[in-house]
Amino acid sequence: MLELLLAAVEAHGEATAVHEPTAFGFLTPTSFVALAMIAVFALMIWKKVPAAVGKALDGKIAEIRSQLEEAKTLRAEAEALKAEYQAKAAAADGEAKAMVERAQAESKAIVAKAKTDAEALVERRTQMAEAKIAAEERAAIDEVRAVAAIAATAAASRLIAERSDASSDKALVDEAIAGL
Repeated sequence: MLELLLAAVEAHGEATAVHEPTAFGFLTPTSFVALAMIAVFALMIWKKVPAAVGKALDGKIAEIRSQLEEAKTLRAEAEALKAEYQAKAAAADGEAKAMVERAQAESKAIVAKAKTDAEALVERRTQMAEAKIAAEERAAIDEVRAVAAIAATAAASRLIAERSDASSDKALVDEAIAGL
């Protein structure tokens, strides 16, 4: 734009001065903006805006501090809970190990007791079987004796019947009476 203005001045041959617009003859746009800024700052100071901003900032600072304190207490509580649960977990691990050890000891005791009980049962059954065998042997021997006695009695009666007659019987009876 300045180039056009210079070209126009050269074309007319005379230099004309460029004037900035002014208000009341002494206020240029730059000084007008400066006065407006001074008025705004004066108005802000008069209405105590910096104090209000300071109070708002102080309130925010206090709120943030209280939130930080709350966060610290929450963190401390969380750490305490964490420590408590870690202690509980360690105690539970210890209890689980103790339970496993007790169960193993009880299972060993049960196995040992079952073994001794089985051995005792086998011993009792063996003794019962031996007693039954002995009783069967005695019964068989008694039966064999009874059969032998019956057979001997039958054989003796046959022999006596074959070898004795009425006269020999009379002599035996007389002898028995005389012996009384």
